[in-house]
Amino acid sequence: FLATFPTVKDLAEAPEELLLKCWEGLGYYSRVRNMQKAAIQVMEEFGGVFPNTYEGILSLKGIGPYTAGAIASIAFGLSEPAVDGNLMRVISRLFEVNLDIGNPSNRWAFQEIAEMLIDPDRPGDFNQALMDLGSDIESPVNPRPEESPVKEFSAAYQNGTMHIYPIKKPKKKPTPMKWRAFVIQDEKGRLLVEKNTQADLLSGFWHFPLIRDFSTVGESIDLFEGVAEDNSTYEINQNIPLEVQFESLYKMKLQPTRILPKTVKHIFSHQRWDIELQCATFLGTLEQHATRTLQWVTKEEMAQLPQSRVQGKMCELLASQELL
Repeated sequence: FLATFPTVKDLAEAPEELLLKCWEGLGYYSRVRNMQKAAIQVMEEFGGVFPNTYEGILSLKGIGPYTAGAIASIAFGLSEPAVDGNLMRVISRLFEVNLDIGNPSNRWAFQEIAEMLIDPDRPGDFNQALMDLGSDIESPVNPRPEESPVKEFSAAYQNGTMHIYPIKKPKKKPTPMKWRAFVIQDEKGRLLVEKNTQADLLSGFWHFPLIRDFSTVGESIDLFEGVAEDNSTYEINQNIPLEVQFESLYKMKLQPTRILPKTVKHIFSHQRWDIELQCATFLGTLEQHATRTLQWVTKEEMAQLPQSRVQGKMCELLASQELL
C-alpha cells in the first residue's frame, strides 16, 4: 500500500479501483475510502502538511476522538487522552465506574477521568501504557489483576469486584441474510461480474451478481425491490424463484446448470451472510444497463479487478469444485 501511495498527494489522487485493489481482503472498506478523503483534506485544507493540533486532526474524515488523541499524543506530544476500549476497561476497574462502556454516550465520563490522569510530559507513553495494560493484563477475558502495576490503586481489585467491571451489555447478534450468487459463463467461458455502485458494504467492488433471498426470512415485507430499465423501481414477490428474479432484473435468459451444495459464509460486524452459488450459462448478447455495470471477464482479468473478501471466498469455493 505504501509502495503504491508513497505520499499524501498520491493517495489523494488515486483512482478508486486502484485504491480498493490495494486494500483488497483487509475488510472495513469504509476506512480506506475515509483515508483518501482525509488525504484530500490534507492537500486542500492544510497545504499538504498533516495537521499538528487535536482539533485539526479531528477534522479529518474518518478520524474520531480516540484516533485523534492517539495521533496528537504519540506523534506531536500533545496532552490528549486516547480513549479506546482498553483504556475504558482499565479506568472502569480502577474507579468502579458504573457506566456501560459499550454505550457511546458514556464515553465523555471516561474522557474526563483520562484527562485528569494523563501525564502532560509523556502523554504518548501514558496512552500506550494504558492501551497495553488493558489489552494484556486487564484483558476482557481472563485478566491477571495480581500482575497489574496499578493494583494497589484499583478499587475493583481491592474490593474483589473485578468480575463485575467493566459494565458492558452483550453485543447484538449479526442479522442473518441469505443470498444467491449467479456464476454466469458465456460461450467463450468468460464470467459475468458486476460493479457495485450502491453505497453499501461492497461499494466499488466487482462481484458475481447477487440476489437477496427473502424466502426463509420471517419478515413482514414480502416484496423484492429492483430497478427497472427506465430507472424506476418495481417490486417482485418473494415467492418468485430467484433465477426468474435475476432474469427480470438483468434482462438475461439463463440455462441453469446446478446450485452448489456448499455455501459461502461471511460475517460482517452487523450481518451474517450465507451465499449459495448457482452456476449457469448465457448464450446471447449482454444488454447495456443504465443502472448496472456489467462486464464479461476471463479468470485472469477478474483477478485484476478490486474484489471483496466475499468474492474471494466464492472464487475459492468454485476453484475447489474445479469450476474456476
